[in-house]
Amino acid sequence: MVYWIIQGEMEMTAIYGMVHFLVDFACGYLMFAGVYGTEQWYLCMLLYNFCAFAMQMPMGAAADAWNKNALLAVAGCILIAAAYPLWGASGILCAVMAGLGNGLFHVGGGIDVLNASEKDAGLLGIFVAPGAVGLFLGTLMGKPLEGPKEWPALVLLAAALAIFCMAKKKTIWEFSGNQPVSYEGITRKGALAAALCLGLVVFFRSYLGMIQNFDWKEGLGAGAFIVCATALGKMAGGLLADVAGMKRTAIGSVVLAGFLYLFPGCPLTGILAVFFWNMTMPLTLWAAAKLFPGAKGFVFGLMTFCLFLGFCPVYLGVPAFTEAFASPGIGLGLICSLSLVLLIKGITSLEQL
Repeated sequence: MVYWIIQGEMEMTAIYGMVHFLVDFACGYLMFAGVYGTEQWYLCMLLYNFCAFAMQMPMGAAADAWNKNALLAVAGCILIAAAYPLWGASGILCAVMAGLGNGLFHVGGGIDVLNASEKDAGLLGIFVAPGAVGLFLGTLMGKPLEGPKEWPALVLLAAALAIFCMAKKKTIWEFSGNQPVSYEGITRKGALAAALCLGLVVFFRSYLGMIQNFDWKEGLGAGAFIVCATALGKMAGGLLADVAGMKRTAIGSVVLAGFLYLFPGCPLTGILAVFFWNMTMPLTLWAAAKLFPGAKGFVFGLMTFCLFLGFCPVYLGVPAFTEAFASPGIGLGLICSLSLVLLIKGITSLEQL
């Protein structure tokens, strides 16, 4: 961490993390204040998630070659802000613009943070953690809309300016310092299998997040605890991996999550399960990026595409995996167990390459 501070990477990551909060807040606010309740809501949510997550894969591939990550992050903020004047005119256009803007910001900021995370995963946790809190608060404030609707757009424009100033200061505005684009890593023995394992872990994390349904999760307080556990888990996962090691952190966090998910009826065990389960997020992203150092943007997008795939079964009405068991906790525990096998396989394969 001292190295990050000396090199200015902590400052860059902190700015990207704060803007991540604002981006997800603005998207949640826009979708639930401006689109929620309309006849096109179902389609708009699908389009938003597709543009925000699935489209990051081609965006990332282009960003690797373009080598202007901060500019992409700024463009994402501006595109989301530009969707606000369309409020009430076209829900579909708002959803698409907000989703694409979200994706552009995540790709641009994500690659810059990955470039700074050559040896450590802690920065990734710091970058991704605020998003969950921003989305929760944006959704919360957007549903019972009160007051002016344009202010998140103005805040995003200020955030875009902050990214620009940071990038100019670090001299990464014109060129971000991406490695030359290369997909040669995919030909290494075991690399493709390792990427598949890590992608499946991301899929299961997304899917489990969609199907976990705690009986006590009613009211604002319970939801806030879940969101805080999600954000703190992502942050703690990266930091702990840098201290205790990637494999130890993976085993400890997933085993604890799987055990605690067996008792979903207790608020404390449920919240702790969410915390430990989300510790895997920076681990999978960092490991995947190490597999293909010359295609960090593409890999970042590949992982978010797996997030989108995990969202689809529940959104499309496919019966939850846990419904096959007498206790939902057993189903959640089995998902954790399978994910642990896949995660360890992915990390071990990376170490052997």
